[in-house]
Amino acid sequence: MHATAEQQRLVKLATWASIMVAITLILLKTWAWQTTASVSLLASLLESIMDAAASVINFFAVRYALMPADADHRFGHGKAESLAGLAQAVLISLSVIWLLMQSYERINNPQAIQHTDIGIGVMLFSIVATAALVMFQRYVVQRTESNAVAADSLHYLSDLLMNASVIVALLLSVWGWQGADAWLAIIIGFYVLHSAWEIGQQSMNLLLDRELAEEDRAIISNCVIAQPGVLGMHDLRTRQSGYTKFVQMHIELPDKMPLIQAHDIADAVEAAVIAAMPNAEVIVHLDPISVVPDEEHAVLARVMSIDSADIHRE
Repeated sequence: MHATAEQQRLVKLATWASIMVAITLILLKTWAWQTTASVSLLASLLESIMDAAASVINFFAVRYALMPADADHRFGHGKAESLAGLAQAVLISLSVIWLLMQSYERINNPQAIQHTDIGIGVMLFSIVATAALVMFQRYVVQRTESNAVAADSLHYLSDLLMNASVIVALLLSVWGWQGADAWLAIIIGFYVLHSAWEIGQQSMNLLLDRELAEEDRAIISNCVIAQPGVLGMHDLRTRQSGYTKFVQMHIELPDKMPLIQAHDIADAVEAAVIAAMPNAEVIVHLDPISVVPDEEHAVLARVMSIDSADIHRE
């Protein structure tokens, strides 16, 4: 199964919203920066420009990722989202490096800021608009598990923190603390850099077909073993691409079970896993119990005991 129509609608709406917010903030912050000559506001403007670039990447990436599987891409196009997330992590990192350089320069060469009321007004509007967008993006991520929208949300969360720090910096400059904006920008920069690393790592895991989380594997294992007639399971392999989770496994059945009955059990296993994970594609291989090596039974028993313990702890 792939993304539902509602999930596609939400993801597309989120990409449109992020682009419109980014363009609006770029225009306002450009005007405010030219009026105030604030370097912290300039840094915020750069952050918005990077957000806009990332949002445009998302706009095209998610539409490509939502395309159905075709003859050349039998597993779909979902990894386009992970590529977009990785690209955004790089963009975030580059913007933070530039911000740190500008902050260091401002610490060494402090400058007076003018028309702070205009800068504060623009930043307050930016906070309201950005906060509304971030809340909507978080809602979309909860409903769709979109990696690209999650990465985009990180951009605007960092922008939200940046806007707040600019307001603090503008107020402190009025009170004679000219270097405060640079130090606040440095603190936020390192926080955003850490978040960019997490987004990049998550994107790489999806691109490299990392196994699903242990909780997901525990759910799959218990769905399989709970089916009547299944004597065991081994060689469970999982990965995720876009919205789709791919699951492959070997189930163990009695040697003399009729093929039609074995087929019905395989269908029941597939249905149970899909019921637990609606966006899953499941491949089940049937093995007579006599051909399964003893060590694979031991591995299964060990995995099941670990998974059951984890579930009970939760």
